[in-house]
Amino acid sequence: MPAIIRCALSSSSACRNILRLGLIWLTAILAPLLAVAQAPAATSSIIRVVTGLTASELVDKSIDYHDPHGQWGTMVHAMRLFESRPGIPPERGGNYRITDLTFNLPESYFRLEQQRGPDRIVREVRGATCTHWLNGRQQLVQEEKEAFGLDCPRSMRMRDYYAYLWGLPMKLKDPGTLLSATVHEADFFGDTLLEVKVTYDPEVGGDTWYVYFDPDTYAMRGYRFYHDEASNDGEYILLEGEEAVGELVLPASRKWYRHADSVFLGEDRIIRNTP
Repeated sequence: MPAIIRCALSSSSACRNILRLGLIWLTAILAPLLAVAQAPAATSSIIRVVTGLTASELVDKSIDYHDPHGQWGTMVHAMRLFESRPGIPPERGGNYRITDLTFNLPESYFRLEQQRGPDRIVREVRGATCTHWLNGRQQLVQEEKEAFGLDCPRSMRMRDYYAYLWGLPMKLKDPGTLLSATVHEADFFGDTLLEVKVTYDPEVGGDTWYVYFDPDTYAMRGYRFYHDEASNDGEYILLEGEEAVGELVLPASRKWYRHADSVFLGEDRIIRNTP
């Protein structure tokens, strides 16, 4: 009997781990091919203006769904992600990577541990101080820092990037966030959802976002952003499934596509979580 079949029939934890890692690797290889074939066109259309519900009220209802006990920003959150990046060369962290995130927002602490092929990168941000490791070494030469982007400005951008995306919709209540006056009912890739337009004070950001919510549960179902909406740049993101992180209810999978041509850019998927 072939070894892989003996392992599949075995109840040992070692075999289960081997098979699980094999499935993750196979997903990394097949996902880009399947996603390109199945990529939905980057279209949506407004159906009507929703009356009796403001954008701020809708966001509050969505926060009640995703963060019913107000945990975001008050405690430690940790998760492990499988991130596919088929369009990025392997030397820049492409194909896929395993990323462990830790947020301790009350202490202004963020930690990212990322396995990129044979290399393990650690970024740690405490307030305005950053520390970096590469393959267990903290003493790095300049070429290594440049090759892996191990500098404080980039690590702070990574902190803000992950905190924003995994903190939605709660982050829509941050200072400087400007919600549209009205809510629209819109067709978003075949589903009739509630749409809120989001812009920002100039000192906060210049992008325009549209966030889509389930009309019955108010769960987030997707979003899109533009740097320059008139040129149809930016990306749209489809959310699938749900995962509990503590008592937060977060999207289990986030798939990214480019507006201009619907090219699949990657997926972020929660594969482990802790409160």
